[in-house]
Amino acid sequence: MRAALVGVDFGHSDFAASMEELMLLSRSAGADPISTITAKRSSPDSAYFVGSGKADEIGDVVVNDGLEIVIFNHALSPAQQRNLEKRLNVRVLDRTSLILDIFAQRAKSHEGKLQVELAQLQHLATRLIRGWTHLERQKGGIGLRGPGETQLETDRRLIGDRVKALRARLEKLHKQRETQRRARGRNHTFSVSLVGYTNAGKSTLFNAVTKAGVYVADQLFATLDTTSRRVYLGQEVGNVVISDTVGFVRELPHQLVAAFRATLEETIHADLLLHVVDAASPVRMEQIEQVNLVLKEIGADHIPQILVWNKIDAAGLEPSVERDEYATISRVFVSAQKGSGLDLLRDAIVEMARKAPGSAHLYQHDAAPQEDQLDGQYDQHDCAAPDQDEEPGEDDRISTHSQVGTR
Repeated sequence: MRAALVGVDFGHSDFAASMEELMLLSRSAGADPISTITAKRSSPDSAYFVGSGKADEIGDVVVNDGLEIVIFNHALSPAQQRNLEKRLNVRVLDRTSLILDIFAQRAKSHEGKLQVELAQLQHLATRLIRGWTHLERQKGGIGLRGPGETQLETDRRLIGDRVKALRARLEKLHKQRETQRRARGRNHTFSVSLVGYTNAGKSTLFNAVTKAGVYVADQLFATLDTTSRRVYLGQEVGNVVISDTVGFVRELPHQLVAAFRATLEETIHADLLLHVVDAASPVRMEQIEQVNLVLKEIGADHIPQILVWNKIDAAGLEPSVERDEYATISRVFVSAQKGSGLDLLRDAIVEMARKAPGSAHLYQHDAAPQEDQLDGQYDQHDCAAPDQDEEPGEDDRISTHSQVGTR
């Protein structure tokens, strides 16, 4: 699908990096970015976000290049999106809709699909328009007056009902996760979560440490589903649980943060966060800041954290460990793909586990190695299977997937 990318520079220093990220996002969704259009403004235009003149310029590019879709690097209001689609005569997506579309394509587990659908419905609810006026049942005339509802009201009611059903199912899965966490707590298992910017190499690092074999690709949001494995790290510590979580990105839609809260709770309840950073990225410090903002939003900013600088082979760095003024490990430099520095990372996890409150129980010299075993089968692909009678039929689904790329 041939696309035009539109970005407005409001004076932020990371504008160029943000536009490059938009191109990667659009390709991840299946679009083919043909043209890039930029503008400078002090504030968004209330009607078209970019102003009427720039909207006409975008329209000319759409016609001349034969484009099928226009993707904005910003969150558009429902009115701005409608106005642009009427003026450009093509489909218009904002950054939020684009990320939702990518999540819809990548979600594999039952829970992941429920979370994405909930986020899409919450986003769609603000963008319902009177597109079905020929089906309106509130008509005037003799014998035609009386109670009824417009198609718009029907859509809102159907969306509301579906949202309630999705939240109920996610709450059930949330209780399952709580049961599993309590079981791990009774077993005194040290919990580690990998967090970081999307495409920083979290899944590659997870595979290197746990031999899990989860899907890895050089693209944004290659994996969405949380996967956990139990790894034996020696007699001093015994078994620890390591979880691979969804990656973060600039301006992660609030609907997704809310919908994926159950998944992100693996991060909230962790004893240690391994914050994976792409050491070769020129905007790595901005990415670290964005991840920390999301961690603060979900209430995980108080958890001890180690910065894991990954891809050091591409950055020309050597495996090493850095400590802060309190002699606590602050950074570990590794290459997950090459396998260099992984021994340093394992030692860092062991050291943090030994320093954790209540870690005396970890000194189990008779603990038997159980490396690469599933921790109570709580990988989402296993524990999130729905009851047979709960699986929705085709007739009770509301199709909300945007049409970027091919499903």
